Amino acid sequence: MYPAELVKPMREHLTQVGFEELHTAEAVDTSLAQSGTTLVVVNSVCGCAAANARPGAIMSLENDKRPAQTVTVFAGVDKEAVDKARAHMIPFPPSSPCMALFKDGELVHMLERHHIEGRPAELIAENLMNAYNEHC
Repeated sequence: MYPAELVKPMREHLTQVGFEELHTAEAVDTSLAQSGTTLVVVNSVCGCAAANARPGAIMSLENDKRPAQTVTVFAGVDKEAVDKARAHMIPFPPSSPCMALFKDGELVHMLERHHIEGRPAELIAENLMNAYNEHC
C-alpha cells in the first residue's frame, strides 16, 4: 500500500476535474448499479498514469457526449474498491492504469494498460471519445 501523502496529488489530478473517488467495494457496486454511463479509471502511481492515462481521461471529457458519471479507484491504495472494480471488468485481466466504460452496469468499452502505455494522452482521449459517441 502506498502512503496517502504520496498518492494525494495523483488522486487530485482526477478529483479536481470532477471524478468521484470510490474507496469501498460497496461504493463501486452502488456506482455501477446506476442507470446511464460510468467511466471507471483505475488510477496508479506509474509514469504512464501520470503522462497518458489521467491526462487522456481528462481530455476525453471535452467531448459533446460524455459519461453521466466519472469515478476512480486507486491501485495499491483502495484494495477493496479496486478488486471490486476489476471484478466488473472480467474477462479483462487486472491492469493499472486502465479505464472502463459501463452502460447500465454492463462493460461496453475497455482500455487496458497496454492500450495506454507508450501512447499519447490525445490518442487515449480520442479512443474514449469514440466510445462515448457510441454509448453515451
